[in-house]
Amino acid sequence: MKYPFSLLLGSFLLVSVTACNDDFLVQTDPNAVAANTYYQNENDVLLGVNGVYQALRNNNGIAEGSGLFSEERSDNTGRNDNQSNAGEPFQFNDFSLLPSNTYLKSHWLALYQTITRANQVLAGMDNVTFAKAETKTQYQAEAKFIRALIYFHLVRKWGDVPLVTKPLTSADDVSASTFREKKEKVYEQIVADLTDVVNSPLPDHQPVAGKGRVSKVAGLSLLGQVYLTMATTLDQANRTTNLNQAKNYLTQAYSKRTFGQLKEIPYADVFDVNKKSTNAEIIFQIVYKQGDVNYSSGIAASNQAQGETINSLRTTTGSGGNVKADLVKDYEDGDLRKDFSIKYANASNVKDYFITKYRDASAAAGATGYGGNDWILIRYADVILMLAEVNLYLNDEATAISYLDQVRDRAKMPLYAVARTTAAYTAKYPTLKLAILHERRVELAFENHRWFDLLRSFTPDELVAYMRTKSQADYGTAKVSNFGRKDYYYPIPFDEYKLNPAKMYQNEGY
Repeated sequence: MKYPFSLLLGSFLLVSVTACNDDFLVQTDPNAVAANTYYQNENDVLLGVNGVYQALRNNNGIAEGSGLFSEERSDNTGRNDNQSNAGEPFQFNDFSLLPSNTYLKSHWLALYQTITRANQVLAGMDNVTFAKAETKTQYQAEAKFIRALIYFHLVRKWGDVPLVTKPLTSADDVSASTFREKKEKVYEQIVADLTDVVNSPLPDHQPVAGKGRVSKVAGLSLLGQVYLTMATTLDQANRTTNLNQAKNYLTQAYSKRTFGQLKEIPYADVFDVNKKSTNAEIIFQIVYKQGDVNYSSGIAASNQAQGETINSLRTTTGSGGNVKADLVKDYEDGDLRKDFSIKYANASNVKDYFITKYRDASAAAGATGYGGNDWILIRYADVILMLAEVNLYLNDEATAISYLDQVRDRAKMPLYAVARTTAAYTAKYPTLKLAILHERRVELAFENHRWFDLLRSFTPDELVAYMRTKSQADYGTAKVSNFGRKDYYYPIPFDEYKLNPAKMYQNEGY
């Protein structure tokens, strides 16, 4: 039987398998450790938790190289090459995604492998005696945060998904878990996990030595976003309750910031590799090690176009990714975020914009491009703009505008009251909702938020109408006209669907 989820905890934790019931033939692999006997002391648990963090570095999951599964699904980026790798990456932005797409399958597996690691360590630590109960609670909170974060990705991308919260140690366990749980139940689990995080003894902010580990503010921020997403995408009977919960947790996160106004932190500083551990805006990040062949960041070099040196000292022959003209035109005149985030490459075979938001052209990164960028998953500008959004939905426009203005003020853009008096601005953003959506787009471009912002801002039918207003000339080779109701969710990977076609039913349109 083919298992839909990886049952392995990682290279340091392998499940031993016996080949026969006869005692004299039962042997233990000396190079493997059984999962149910691995956890003996606190250090074993720490290593297990570290293994969960390590899973976040997988580019098939949500790490720095995962833009294919979110940013390229949106109207921000994509690719014009529909031939490489059998054209499978092109399918994401062309809205021609097939259930058999191997990149889609790899993404699904990477997400569930991270959940598997979290489940293993949560179960394993129950067998360990801790010197301080607080230590155990903190480790549980870290694993639960990551499990919740990954399920949040899964439920937004696929809707109903298998919900697994304990180790699967047999074929029967796997079979029993091979069904799609309703998305409402998945959200209940996400909320339960994150509630434990925000009530845990985790520090509000991690010290420099702990950067990359979960903090209480990370839990508050994510829980606020979850409630905001529930309010805008689930049963509207609970909309107001969920919005108030979102406001509560996002406000708590905001109140714990260690700075005053956002403008105190220059935009470029947020992405400065020399300030990544001390920048007060960053709430949660995946840490990369500059100059290290195994743990360095490749995002600066991989996004650099031929003939350019702004991102990295590594020479490249590529195009640096495809920034859609639709996004380029959405930057307002004079927006400093445009000049920092994108640049036009004028090489003979590259006449297009490429991403410059992530840079490490230092000698330490060198000609190999082993950069030191961290991948930022949560930062305060995101929280502030979500507070603008939630206050708008709660009919408090004045407060919503005050949060929106914090982000515009740092970008040296006219405040909303001034901007809305100009014909060009009001023509593109006739409502405060669209103004906030625009601000999120240009502030958080290439940070893998745009697709989720679209899902949160529009119903499926509204999103179809919105996407079809896009000019094909500003969209590239991929056909924006392909977008339909089916594209609100990804298809269930074919190998998962065929395990149990009734319980792993396919999404609409596939």
